[in-house]
Amino acid sequence: MATREGTWRYRNRFGESFGRTYFRRFPPGVVSSLGLGTYLGDATDAVDARYHDALVTAFESGVNLVDTAVNYRCQRAERVVGRALADADVDRDEVVVTTKGGFVPFDGTPPEDPSAYVRREFLQTGLLAADELARGSHALSPAYLDAMLDRSLSNLDLDRVDCYYVHNPETQLHARSRAAVYDLLEAAFERLERRRADGDVGAYGVATWSAFRVPPDHDQYLSLAEVVARAAAAADAVGADESGLAAIQLPFNVAMADAFTRAAHGPDHGQSALEYAHEQGLHVFTSASLGQGDLTRSLPRAVDAELAGDTPAQRALNFARSAPGVTASLVGTSTQQHVAENVAAGTFDPLGARAFDAVFE
Repeated sequence: MATREGTWRYRNRFGESFGRTYFRRFPPGVVSSLGLGTYLGDATDAVDARYHDALVTAFESGVNLVDTAVNYRCQRAERVVGRALADADVDRDEVVVTTKGGFVPFDGTPPEDPSAYVRREFLQTGLLAADELARGSHALSPAYLDAMLDRSLSNLDLDRVDCYYVHNPETQLHARSRAAVYDLLEAAFERLERRRADGDVGAYGVATWSAFRVPPDHDQYLSLAEVVARAAAAADAVGADESGLAAIQLPFNVAMADAFTRAAHGPDHGQSALEYAHEQGLHVFTSASLGQGDLTRSLPRAVDAELAGDTPAQRALNFARSAPGVTASLVGTSTQQHVAENVAAGTFDPLGARAFDAVFE
C-alpha cells in the first residue's frame, strides 16, 4: 500500500524536476498532480505491451498515481498495472493505486454474446440477481462489490488498493429512483468501510461521468451533500471514527468545466462540485483531462494564452490541474512518447487561483 514514508520518499526523489505544487497531499502522504489513466484501447496483447512500457516509464519519471477499473479493457488494464508495478524501479509503498467497481467486467476479450455472458458468469453463479442490474451491465450491491474488489486485488496482484471508487452510480438511475440509489450507495459504503477496517482499501470514493456536473433537475443528478451524508451514516453503522470517503472523480477540462462553473451542490444548490468537495475535505481527481484526445490539437485561444506548456496537450493538462480543489488530473497514456509529453507538463507551474478564475470572467 502507499504510505506516508514511501510517497514522500518518491517526492524527494523526483520533486526538484517539476514545478511548484506538482506533488500534492493525499492520504496517507503525497501524490503527483498528474496521474495515469488506463481506460482507452482494444483488449489485445499489443495494447497490453504498450501500456506496460508506458506505465513503467511513467512510474520511473515522476508519476506515482495510476487509475484503473475492473471492467477496463476486459480486466486487462488492472492486470497490466499489476505487472508494471512489479517491473518498474519503484517500491509499492511509493505509488497510489486506485480502481473501481460497478460495471460488469468481461474477461480477456469481449464475448460474442454479452447478455449470455452476464447470465452465465454473474446471474447463474449467484453473484448478482437480475433486479440488481441496471442497463444489463451495472450493479452496486454490497456482495457484488465485495466480489469485484477481490477480483481487482487478484488482477493487480496487490493486497490493498489505496482508493476504491464506486463506479458511475448514476447508471442506476436508469433502473430505480434517486432515493433508492442513495440507499444503494449507503449500503455500498458500509461494505467498503468494513473492507477498509480489514485493510483491503485505504479509502474509497465515487467516480462519475455526469452525476456531479449536471443541474439538480437532471435525471442523472446526484447530490454531493447526500453522498457525504450517506458515507457518514455508513461509518457510524460500522463504528468507524470517521468516514473513509476521501475522493471523487469527474470529467473536467477546458470544454467540460461544469464541475467549476455550475452551482448544483450544498445549501440551496449554491456551490459547484469543486467548491463543495473542497469544503467537505474531499480530494478531486479529474478524468477526460484531454477531452479523450480532442484537446491535444488546440485550445480556445483566450484560455490557451494564459497557460504554460510547450504543446496543446501540456497546456490542457495544466488547465485541469490548476482548478481550485483539484488534487490530480488523469490522462490516458498508452505510449512512451505520450508519457514524455505528459510528464513534461508538470515541469510548468499551474495557474494561480486568481488567474484561473479570470479565465471565466
